[in-house]
Amino acid sequence: MSAKASTTGREPAAGSQTLLRGLDLLEAVAAGATDLAALSAVLGTPRSTTHRLAAALAERRYLNFVPREGYSLGPKLLELGFCAQHAVALTRVARPHLDRLSAVCEDTIHLGVLDGEWTLYLDKIPGRRRIEVSSRVGERQPVWSTGIGKALILDLGEAGWRRFYAVGEARGAGRARDLEGWLDRMRAYARRGVAFDREENEPEVRCVAAPIRDASGAIVAAFSVTSTVQYMDEARMERLADEVTRRAGEISRALGWPGRP
Repeated sequence: MSAKASTTGREPAAGSQTLLRGLDLLEAVAAGATDLAALSAVLGTPRSTTHRLAAALAERRYLNFVPREGYSLGPKLLELGFCAQHAVALTRVARPHLDRLSAVCEDTIHLGVLDGEWTLYLDKIPGRRRIEVSSRVGERQPVWSTGIGKALILDLGEAGWRRFYAVGEARGAGRARDLEGWLDRMRAYARRGVAFDREENEPEVRCVAAPIRDASGAIVAAFSVTSTVQYMDEARMERLADEVTRRAGEISRALGWPGRP
């Protein structure tokens, strides 16, 4: 597939053009082109340019190269495909449960996973409060300061917690951070199976979060109920904790977790 013409009448920037050519090259290999001559013909680029693109993609494991056999799709694409498939399956399984919770609580609900050292939002159900939480699917947030992030790492123990605590500043953490106090809270969250964000990530925003487990019992995702302080005082956070953990258990069992009903 070749790059589409710009609808603005402007040529793509150089970096964008290189990216598009790299994507075209991957699609050409997927369609059966395996050597530089065939790839150059498909892309309409000199062999030297084609070789540079292919070599860069092979270095990053998007392509394999075997002498006298040529190029083939690499293992990185399998990894990304698995991640995408897993994310879609997780979202599809979780969404009905979260929709039912949303109808009851009227707050914003986020579903997220670990993305390296960050929290990645996979899904969002907007709240029906007068003030809506500003966030979007695909957004990454620090792990240590978000309810979802803390729920995602509940099983890691203190060594893992310390590692994530060091990554990422949050808008709500203007005051000096207290590692020991945070570790104490994480120990309490781990015992209880629920995590709170008390304006650590953003001012005036609080949430209650719980982990989602797969068939192996491993935490693979988490979700949170999020609102502003006027709708989320300490008493309501405590009341929501049981409901959030119950819903997380339902989603986990739908993914094969053999936990208690």
